Amino acid sequence: MKAAQIQKYSKEIRVELNDIDLPQINSHEVLVKVKAAGVNPLDILNLNGSVRLIAGYKLPLTLGNELSGVIEAVGDEVLKFKVGDPVYTRLPLHKIGAFAEYAAVNEAALSIMPDNLSFNEAAAVPLTALTAYQALHDVLHAQPNKKLFIPGGTGGFGAMAIPMAKSMGLYVITSGSERGKSRTLSIGADQFINYKTENYADILSNIDYVIDTLGSKEIKAELGILKPQGKLVSLKAGPNYRFAVDNHFPMWKKALFGLAGARFDSLARKNQNEYRFLFVQANGSQLQEITKLVEKENIKPSIDATYSFNDMNKALLKVSTGHSQGKVIVTF
Repeated sequence: MKAAQIQKYSKEIRVELNDIDLPQINSHEVLVKVKAAGVNPLDILNLNGSVRLIAGYKLPLTLGNELSGVIEAVGDEVLKFKVGDPVYTRLPLHKIGAFAEYAAVNEAALSIMPDNLSFNEAAAVPLTALTAYQALHDVLHAQPNKKLFIPGGTGGFGAMAIPMAKSMGLYVITSGSERGKSRTLSIGADQFINYKTENYADILSNIDYVIDTLGSKEIKAELGILKPQGKLVSLKAGPNYRFAVDNHFPMWKKALFGLAGARFDSLARKNQNEYRFLFVQANGSQLQEITKLVEKENIKPSIDATYSFNDMNKALLKVSTGHSQGKVIVTF
């Protein structure tokens, strides 16, 4: 089968399309014939080695974190899925490889696809939807009637996070460029801030929760709009000691991440706030809950561009620029 691989970590956006053996499945895995895969900033970080302290891999590495496809074979102990099922997944952290014609996936990471989505649309959902789900439920423990701010919420993440937050009874505020305003309001945002003409730090205060998508330069301003005991979860700024503890990392990583995140923790403590970092995990049962919400609310992901698998490098380059208005998809 064909697979998009790297032989070494590199800042250069270039993968090789190699012929490799079909993956062998164990008793708890299924073999998925991949129909489409989502391309994400995380794939760029995997390619250049930026997250190898969190998720290290043997090289050569087949890239790709999320996919949709059809089950072609099932392991002896697989209970919930059968051959022919249309499925989608965020692949387990230790075994990625969505940019390939086939993937072996543990059934615990899988869900049947939402019946209102195509394969291309379904491939755009797992990573962002699980990130939103885990941020809102597992980290923030968000409660109804509270205020949530998502800076930069007009892209693929906001397309999932906003309707999910609204379904939980939250008041949702987001910021972005004017061209994303109408779509963002149409999927449920209560308030939109045009970042080119308005500064959210001057407008907002007494916010309960922030989901940071912009990174370390914005953390001080984002913490500044929180009420005391408010919580911020970052998807980008970087891990801290709490993250290392929660993920059962060895002591040397706890010390390293403790140092790396000390500035964010210190800024948070000044206003009695909490800083957390999230690196999304595979979770089939959560994805099944997301599937119900996607079907019930007819949620559609925001797709910016679609490429064929042969144009894998073009797709990665598109994502690396950071200018995508929604998800980038490769099809097989």
